[in-house]
Amino acid sequence: MRRRPRKKSLPPQLMLSPMIDMIFLLLVFFIVSTMYMSEVKTIPIRLPAAQNSETVSKSSFSVTVKKDGDLYLEDKKVDLPWLVAEAAAESKRDAAFSVIIRADGDAAYKRVIELMDKLKGAGVTRFGLATDTGDAND
Repeated sequence: MRRRPRKKSLPPQLMLSPMIDMIFLLLVFFIVSTMYMSEVKTIPIRLPAAQNSETVSKSSFSVTVKKDGDLYLEDKKVDLPWLVAEAAAESKRDAAFSVIIRADGDAAYKRVIELMDKLKGAGVTRFGLATDTGDAND
């Protein structure tokens, strides 16, 4: 009787193409998800709406003026003299220093102008006013 020769069992092959595809998909997911987490350290306010606003991706200071006139740097409550001193020091260090002012739609115009005037007197020359990009008729 003749025996059949035994087949050598080969180890399973590792398919790299699907694994590489999954790694790229995960990479894209994490990149896109972190892009939308850029402005998490701010105080929630109702910004006035503007139809022709421009998006700025980088700013050194983000100052929030609430309806009652309180000032916040990022998410910390600050007073005006301290804020002006910090902005002046940062402006001397960085020529491209800028301040984004996020004022509540119901905040006093006088308070925003006072803030801008004090910052300008401290040597800050680049300002931006944050707006909501929604419909201006809201």
